[in-house]
Amino acid sequence: MNLINKIIVITGGSSGLGKEMAKILAANGNKVVICAQNKKEIEKSAKEIKAIPFVANVTKKKDIENLAKFTIKSFGRIDVWINNAGIWMAHSPFEKTNLKRVRELFEVNVFGAMYGSQLALLQMKKQKQGILVNIISISALTGRPNSSGYAASKWAIRGFTNSIQKEYKGTKIKIIGVYPDKIKTSLYDEKKPGDINKYMLPDFVAKKIIENLKKEKPSEELIIK
Repeated sequence: MNLINKIIVITGGSSGLGKEMAKILAANGNKVVICAQNKKEIEKSAKEIKAIPFVANVTKKKDIENLAKFTIKSFGRIDVWINNAGIWMAHSPFEKTNLKRVRELFEVNVFGAMYGSQLALLQMKKQKQGILVNIISISALTGRPNSSGYAASKWAIRGFTNSIQKEYKGTKIKIIGVYPDKIKTSLYDEKKPGDINKYMLPDFVAKKIIENLKKEKPSEELIIK
């Protein structure tokens, strides 16, 4: 895709990977709408990177409907929708895992991405083209000890992504699953791992994702390490 003058939506865009993707895409002449639930943070980030802010909680379908409606009303279309919002939980043995927290992970990591995907695909079907990107995790590719709850949410969204890829095969609607290894972001503020300084930087991952989007035939499963 020629990523110039495109209309792009990114959830979880106030910091980390979402903000870095928005920064690059906005600098290249695209209209980028970023959302997060904290009004102050999203407006501050949008001003810094010349994006368009929208306050939305991805776990509330109505908020995502309003985000899609706002984008379509403002620009008439959605070329790229990136489901980037996600949360993590600190590692622990399964028998000590807080299942209430796991439910929260599913609300954000799974249902948040499903709400965004459904709204984006409805519009892209009308347009007969578009790109949907789900930022997943390398944790969806192999099990990891002490990470059962987080891994379960990521395996779920991987299965969802693979299924809709098959539904839209042969159309001009492309669906991409991105599987990055650990990224140094505020995702880990809850309990910073000891080796966090060895994690990939958000701008490195953002560039890899955008490079893939620019390809004539982007990889449907992009693993970034």
